[in-house]
Amino acid sequence: MNRQPDRHPTFEVRAHHTDSTVTVYQAYRPGIGRAAARDGRFTSSWSRERMTWIKPSFLWMMYRCGWATKKDQETVLAVEISRDGFAWALRNACLSHYVPALHGDPAAWKRDLRQSPARVQWDPERDLRLDPLPYRSLQLGLAGEAATRYADEWIVGIEDVTPLAREIHALVREGRLEQASGLLPEERPCALDDEVLAHLGA
Repeated sequence: MNRQPDRHPTFEVRAHHTDSTVTVYQAYRPGIGRAAARDGRFTSSWSRERMTWIKPSFLWMMYRCGWATKKDQETVLAVEISRDGFAWALRNACLSHYVPALHGDPAAWKRDLRQSPARVQWDPERDLRLDPLPYRSLQLGLAGEAATRYADEWIVGIEDVTPLAREIHALVREGRLEQASGLLPEERPCALDDEVLAHLGA
């Protein structure tokens, strides 16, 4: 997988995807994560009342969960969701921070933020050593209607990829970066209509 900085625009949605699905990553404590992978859906122990963040970047997820070593993030899930659901979330999302050129005034942004069922952050993408790269990775927060649709409508499948995370991490620790890179999920630019991302700074 090629992650050279000069190959990517600053803001771009990259993901492992098919014509009909997009794979995103989350990390949970084993009681939630293993049950979700077993059942192919989130069980009653998963809270619909909290904002849940999904990440199309495997390496950004590794940065966030410390290669599945952080407390309550020991189980990493690859969640395959419908492409239509993913686009719906982006279309109905608001940036988590104020941008004058996009929002006009802070009051308008705060109003949109309160009313939007989804939230977007653009954080520095990460390399295999989890160092920041000079382009951004999408983080998508889902709450309210978006979280309900995610759990009940969009999920196509859930896989526990914790063993893969640990295998790649072991290779990185040994300095075998080329071999580790070959195990990464293939993440390609995800073509989306301009109107889906225009209000999100991309």
